[in-house]
Amino acid sequence: MSLRRVAALRTVESFSQHLADLGVTVPFDAEVQSGPASPLAQPYRLQDGFTIGNRWCVQPMEGWDGTEAGQPTELTRRRWRHFGQSGAKLVWGGEAVAVRPDGRANPRQLLINEANALLLASLRRELVEAHAERFGSSHDLLVGLQLTHSGRFARPNQHDVLEPAIAYHHPLLDRKFGLASDHPLLSDRELDRLVEQFAAAAELAAAAGFAFVDIKHCHGYLGHELLTAHTRAGAYGGSFENRTRFLREVVAAIRRRTPGLRLGVRLSAFDMPPFEGRAGSGVGTPAAVEAHYPFAFGGDPAQPLRYALDEAQRFLALLEALGIELVNLTAGSPYYTPHIQRPALFAPSDGYPPPEDPLVGVARQIEVTAQLKRDFPHLLVVGSAYSYLQNWLPNVAQYNVRTGRADFVGLGRLMLSYPDLPADVLAGRKLDARRLCRTFSDCTTAPRNGLVSGCYPLDAFYKARPEAERVSAIKAAARAEEA
Repeated sequence: MSLRRVAALRTVESFSQHLADLGVTVPFDAEVQSGPASPLAQPYRLQDGFTIGNRWCVQPMEGWDGTEAGQPTELTRRRWRHFGQSGAKLVWGGEAVAVRPDGRANPRQLLINEANALLLASLRRELVEAHAERFGSSHDLLVGLQLTHSGRFARPNQHDVLEPAIAYHHPLLDRKFGLASDHPLLSDRELDRLVEQFAAAAELAAAAGFAFVDIKHCHGYLGHELLTAHTRAGAYGGSFENRTRFLREVVAAIRRRTPGLRLGVRLSAFDMPPFEGRAGSGVGTPAAVEAHYPFAFGGDPAQPLRYALDEAQRFLALLEALGIELVNLTAGSPYYTPHIQRPALFAPSDGYPPPEDPLVGVARQIEVTAQLKRDFPHLLVVGSAYSYLQNWLPNVAQYNVRTGRADFVGLGRLMLSYPDLPADVLAGRKLDARRLCRTFSDCTTAPRNGLVSGCYPLDAFYKARPEAERVSAIKAAARAEEA
């Protein structure tokens, strides 16, 4: 399959024609406005009265650059200062932070505990100070912290050794990741204890100055996996009520300990069966499934490669009932459906070439976000999957915000290569094409191989680091093996 690069689509006509050729809809504005009247510059007023200054959001990412004790390093602080300098007024966690050591997705993931609380407070403060220094004030900046347990994808001790904590035996993921049929499940008692650990972490986050915490329910991690625990016995599996019990118990526990803290949820609104590299071509292909496949939250059990949003809608209705206003929508998992989760032209070292034009994946996430925003107009909804749009990102972002299809535009990978993009768009400056994320996936290839995450191709700082040569060698070896 030959894929046309977005960078080659330089005119409104060529971009529109390419979308038409693909048979997908990605609405966009032909002209991007700047200044105070711009749709992306408009403030957003929360139900509690706080006003967020504009419609750009920094997504949470793992930098793989903390210490073994889960403390930030200078590399971590550099990234967070860039988040503050970006111009985005909503920072959704900055980072996925584990609530206990065995829940870390890598041995250098940040960890929130009493020993690290002051360092996390300092990290947040550096972000806020960098923002105020560049933009004159931080009064309309909202900074949260994403709390996580990595569950099935925990690698707390070695980057290449899974130590899974699973909610149930998944018929496809167990086989894909080599789990034995007698691998123990997290017990209800262990989940009860984890609820209290989330609440304790939230209390520490509030004391460190974070304005909200995200109870992570995305990308195949534990909160997300529990949503598909149809075959699990006990209080945390089976019915929708039981599969959402963990969320409800965490919310209740946080509010007992820290009643004034805002809460948010990042949700994979839909998913698909795991994909594998196909022999010969290497292009991703879905694993064979039974006639009925209920293990993809937001998927159609009868047609697993299609989404069906009935359970996602029930979940957002539950968030509303719980008084949770902040919702960040994403999809899939980087471990088994990366082309669904983060559309990219180039696969990371452990991935597969995309089975579709990445713009199809972008369109899918944007449309799902728009549909759920229409269904739940009173929720603050952040949209994802924008980085692949590259030079067309501001045009699509403006259209979606202007027309109410999303309230905020979330930026993840692009924050590593071009953190100034929000500020440049708002000021009407020409985009720096040299820094636009081209989805080379080095920021994923590096951590998959135990190295710190950064944009090695486009960020001169990372290009000059010794890890850059190792990343290049890893990619070259992967290309040779594929050939």
